[in-house]
Amino acid sequence: MLKAMAYYSPLKIRLASRALQQGRLIAYPTEAVYGLGCDPLNKAAVMDLLKIKQRPVHKGLILIASDFSQLQAFIRPTPDMLQRIMPSWPGPITWVIPAQLWVPAYLKGAHQSLAVRVSAHPVVQQLCTHYGGAIVSTSANISNLAPARTAVEVRKQISTDDIFILPNAITQQNNPTAIYNAQDGHCLRR
Repeated sequence: MLKAMAYYSPLKIRLASRALQQGRLIAYPTEAVYGLGCDPLNKAAVMDLLKIKQRPVHKGLILIASDFSQLQAFIRPTPDMLQRIMPSWPGPITWVIPAQLWVPAYLKGAHQSLAVRVSAHPVVQQLCTHYGGAIVSTSANISNLAPARTAVEVRKQISTDDIFILPNAITQQNNPTAIYNAQDGHCLRR
């Protein structure tokens, strides 16, 4: 399945990247579900995302990237944490890592940490590479409803007038990505 998706229209990737730069939200395929994302440093965009999802700020959000360097400014991993994390990336594993002190509460929620992932999904890889940084990633659905797995499901569940949608396939992983605590390796969500 991944080989069929390994290449995505450069025009669509540029348009999605431009939408992020303009403070718009985007919906895009990830490993298991459609993601809803935005520029993590654009507070207005993040607040729009939370409002659309009906998700409380205190829960915090996930950042995804195409490589580890795009996440480094946001997190403070120890060498032990890096030994635990790096073999799993890129891939469908999200790690909760202590956040840099400057990271805003609208990203980390009520926590002193931030959930981050280096995705192996080819669309996410191309998007974050072209955009030049990490993006917010949360499931494209209203909180407490089933996550969207197609662009059509995104449109059915969320008002998409101002959301740029990258139609493509998820990688057919059945469950949302697993989340682990980087400090002790404990699984927080399977």
